[in-house]
Amino acid sequence: MNTVKANKKHRLLEGLLITLFVIAALAIGIFFLLMTHTQIIVGAIQNLSQGTVNTKNLYEPLHEPVQTTKDNGQFIITEIHYSDDFPNSFLDITYPDENVDVRRPTMIYFHGGGFFGGSKCDGDPLAESDATSLLDDICSEGFNLVNIDYALVPEYHFPTPVIQANEAFLFLMDHAEEYHLNMEQIVIMGSSAGAIITSQIGSVITNPEYAALLGINPALKPEQVKALVIDDAPLAYDKFSLETKILVGNYVKGSIFLSKEEVKKYNNTMWITEDYIPSVLLGSEYYVDMREMDTALEDSGVEHELIDPLAEKNILMPHCFVANERVDETAKDAYNRMIAFISQKVSN
Repeated sequence: MNTVKANKKHRLLEGLLITLFVIAALAIGIFFLLMTHTQIIVGAIQNLSQGTVNTKNLYEPLHEPVQTTKDNGQFIITEIHYSDDFPNSFLDITYPDENVDVRRPTMIYFHGGGFFGGSKCDGDPLAESDATSLLDDICSEGFNLVNIDYALVPEYHFPTPVIQANEAFLFLMDHAEEYHLNMEQIVIMGSSAGAIITSQIGSVITNPEYAALLGINPALKPEQVKALVIDDAPLAYDKFSLETKILVGNYVKGSIFLSKEEVKKYNNTMWITEDYIPSVLLGSEYYVDMREMDTALEDSGVEHELIDPLAEKNILMPHCFVANERVDETAKDAYNRMIAFISQKVSN
C-alpha cells in the first residue's frame, strides 16, 4: 500500500515538474517572440493612444490649414507640405507677432513620442508635460518657430525621420523668402524622440562619414546652425531599460536585439567631432545618456552646457521636464539657462 502511495506521489510530482517546465518554456518563448517582434507591444500602445495623439502615417494634413493670430498675439501658419516622399511631411511656422517681415533667428523643433505617436499639433504621448506652452514661450523670446512632423512606425524606421528632417531643411531653404525665415541663424531643438533626431542631425551636418552612413546629403552647413537643444535623448542603447529598448529597438528594426553596427549607426555620440554644433543638453529620465554625450562633447572640445538637476541639486526630474517651466522652479532655471545659451549663439 505504501508503495502505491509513493508511486502516486512520484507521478504527481513528475506531472507538476513537467507542467512547470512547459509553463516556463512558454513564458520564455512568448518573451522572445515579443522582444523580436516589438511592434506587437508598440502597436498595442498605439491603439490605446488613438484619439489622444496622432499615431498614423498620413499624406493629408492632420487639420485644416490655417493662417491666424493666436490669443497670445503670435501669428501661425499651419500644415505646410514640405515633401512628397514620406507621410506626415507637414510643418507649422509660428511668428512672435503679425509683423512677419522682422528678421529673427529660426528655431526648428522636433516633437517626441517614441517614434510611434505624437505630432506638432498634439505633442508627445510619453512626456509628463505639454510642450505647447514651452514652444510659445521660446517663440516669444524672439524666434520664428518651425515645428516639424515626421513618419512613424510600423511602416517607417530609422533613419527615415532624419532623412525627412533634411527634406524639411531643403524646403525651408528654398522657401525662406516666402516665409520670412532667417536660415543663417538656426537653432534646432528636439524633445525625447525629437531629441534623438536633433542629436543625429548634429552629426549629419558636421561629420561627412555619418551623413554617408545614413545616406544623407546635408541641406544645412554647420555655420548656419548656431546651436542645438537636445532635450533628454536616449542614445546609449546598451544601458537602456527594457521599456526603452522596446521603443527604440522597434524604431530601428522591430527587435530589441540590435547588432553592434546598428547601435553604432543609431548612437551618434560615437560620431561626435570637434566640428559638432554648440549644444545644450537637458538630462532627466535619460541623464545617463546626456552625461555620456557631455563627455563626448568635452573630449572633442565642443562648446556646450549640460543641465542635469540630479547632479546639480539631487533632484530627479520627469522626462522632458523643461516644458514645465511655467510652474516649476527647477524647470524655469533650466529654461532660462537654455535661452541664455542659444540667444548668445544667434547674436554672434
